Amino acid sequence: MKKTQRIDMVQRVVDDHERRKAEALAVCEQRVREAQTRLEELEGYRNAYLQDFNRRAQAGLDGAGVREYQVFLSRLDEALHHQRQILTQTEVARGAELENWRGAARRAAAVDTLAKHWRAEEQRADDRRDQHETDERSQLSWSRGSHLRVT
Repeated sequence: MKKTQRIDMVQRVVDDHERRKAEALAVCEQRVREAQTRLEELEGYRNAYLQDFNRRAQAGLDGAGVREYQVFLSRLDEALHHQRQILTQTEVARGAELENWRGAARRAAAVDTLAKHWRAEEQRADDRRDQHETDERSQLSWSRGSHLRVT
């Protein structure tokens, strides 16, 4: 098996690995977007709930109503805190996947460079061999012609 055939097999494996890392990064990116969207939804819901609470408080709200709003706001704050943690975790995971992909991309580029070098080297060797064969045929042809003239 030629060196170029071996490096082609390695290149396919490395390229496949890089592609899988890119896909994993894309999945992480999607999770970050989803977590960010969910956080924004919760924040919007909390703000709307606070506005409603303020409006009702100005209109006159009894103690039980105030406690009910406070309990609900407390739960919403917990949900917001939890969602911020989720967002942070997904961003950290995305960063790790980004580094994994960058490493795989660097390896794929290095193997690609090596493969190009080996192909060029093999092509030069083929060219030298072809030239050598052509020279030999030419010399043999010339020798035969000279030999015929001498006798």
